[in-house]
Amino acid sequence: MEDEGIEPMLIEENYYAFLNVPRNATNEEITIAYRRLSRVYHPDKHLDLSQKKEAEILFNKTKRAYEVLSDPHQRAIYDSVGVKGLQTEGWEIVQRTKTPQEIREEFERLAREQEERRLQMRTNPKGSLSVNINATDIFSSYEDEYDYDEVGGDRIGDAGFSFPIVEVSGMTLSQSIEAPLTVRDTLCLSGQLSTHNGVGGGSVTTSVRRLLPNRGWVEAEVSAGNGPLVGLRTSRVLTKHTFLNVNGSLQMGRRGIRPAFMTSLGTQLDQQTMGYMTWRMGQQSSLTTTVVRQTKESHLTFSIQFGIPHSFASISYSHKISVPQEIKVRGAIRAGTFGAVLEYGVEKKVSKHSSLSAAVSFGVPNGVTLKIKLTRASQTYSFPIHLSEDVAASPVFYATIAPVVVWLVVKRLVVDPYVMEQQAQEKEKQRQVNRARILEKQREARAAVELMRATFSRIRSEEESRKGLVIVRALYGVLLSTAPWGRSRSARRGARPSSGSSAISEEQEAGEADEELEVIDVTVPLQCLVRESKLILYESTKSQLPGFYDPCVGEEKSLSVQYLFHGHLHECVVQDNDPLRIPKQSHRVNMT
Repeated sequence: MEDEGIEPMLIEENYYAFLNVPRNATNEEITIAYRRLSRVYHPDKHLDLSQKKEAEILFNKTKRAYEVLSDPHQRAIYDSVGVKGLQTEGWEIVQRTKTPQEIREEFERLAREQEERRLQMRTNPKGSLSVNINATDIFSSYEDEYDYDEVGGDRIGDAGFSFPIVEVSGMTLSQSIEAPLTVRDTLCLSGQLSTHNGVGGGSVTTSVRRLLPNRGWVEAEVSAGNGPLVGLRTSRVLTKHTFLNVNGSLQMGRRGIRPAFMTSLGTQLDQQTMGYMTWRMGQQSSLTTTVVRQTKESHLTFSIQFGIPHSFASISYSHKISVPQEIKVRGAIRAGTFGAVLEYGVEKKVSKHSSLSAAVSFGVPNGVTLKIKLTRASQTYSFPIHLSEDVAASPVFYATIAPVVVWLVVKRLVVDPYVMEQQAQEKEKQRQVNRARILEKQREARAAVELMRATFSRIRSEEESRKGLVIVRALYGVLLSTAPWGRSRSARRGARPSSGSSAISEEQEAGEADEELEVIDVTVPLQCLVRESKLILYESTKSQLPGFYDPCVGEEKSLSVQYLFHGHLHECVVQDNDPLRIPKQSHRVNMT
């Protein structure tokens, strides 16, 4: 069920994270950060020959980061394309004489050209398959007296006992592709085939859409199948919060020319609510008013339609009940001149681009229907299963329970093992691609921590003397709980990082190179970032900070910090890319 993975990417240097400055940092902030690290890594400050060599490497890295970010031209290139842009021989991507703003504009132009080339090759296929299944024989309440013997009451026929008949009563298949002609013009080809109770039909449609400069588009289409059809659609933004869609068509058939017209006016009522008024004219004429309210957790739709042959009112609501697992529950009710229908269901996201949903619909006059739908990328597969002509408790019960039981079994035996295997393969692929880089970062982090010892002792003594900010312990990696000192997976396996030292020993590196630790101790480098009893980490991955590295590539990491401020214990946990500012009163631990 898992979708095709993303191509693994090499880990690149993040100069902003290494200097611990924001992306919009001024030259003064960059210079201060450079001087601070230079005092730690300058080779002249270390007498030991091995430390002097490591210091020279880290000092050159610090100097390189400063040179790039302090030079407007290099910084513009780095912001646009990263380190690879700086490594291009002769800066072939842009002319060196251009201003930083011209460099960024040049990059945006190249990006647009690349997007246009990508559009030329993209067909954007979309499709749907709907299979209508008639299973009413399973729950049929009608008994044919000629099919039962007079004694046992067992259902018999000419060939003896007969099983309930489940048949495919209809099928609809549609497919479309887009062929971008230019950035503004798109050609779309689509086809549809359908059959119901032995009677079928189909159509082929060609349309061309052009984006208009006045925030709108126009589309012309020609269709053949159920009689030739020509149509024209257009959309235009009227104001900042209002738009208008117009659609007209003429279809030629045996009964002459049949015109159809539809116009829809949409307006934004508030930040989360849209209102629509739609007028249709043709074989079925109607006027519909719809209000849609959507938030991150819910989606509400209310509609009223007056028309021929039917008028109705409907309301539907879906709510996301589990954010990590992407589970949504949905309920809807629709009532009007045709009858009344009640529907409820659930939708589950089973992978990055796939979702599975099941819904039970029952009412008059359609009876009970179980709807199963699988959406994978741009393809949709739906299976409406008609269980009963009448509303009865038995088909409603089994339509509700059966999909849940089947899904739990399939999920436990098939989906979960497959998804876990795919995720493990992706993570292992990331580790293999970045293997050499990770080992290099590990050695660099250990060297940085050793070079920070003197600075660490000085800053810690200063903070302890004035009861300022003292980092008691800091862990970075995968934690088993959101509590600051919940055990890590590596700790569960027996790997215990020691406070104030690098997380992996020489013996571990030599003997367990294939099994990387999933948590590292970063107490020393974090204490060295404290300035005037304050610690500020900006919005970026922590793995690029001096003394840090990524102990678990592909995993979601967090930083746990336990610190003292004014003699009181504080604790906090932040996700890898989240900013951190301490001390905070909300982090204080109540000692009861």
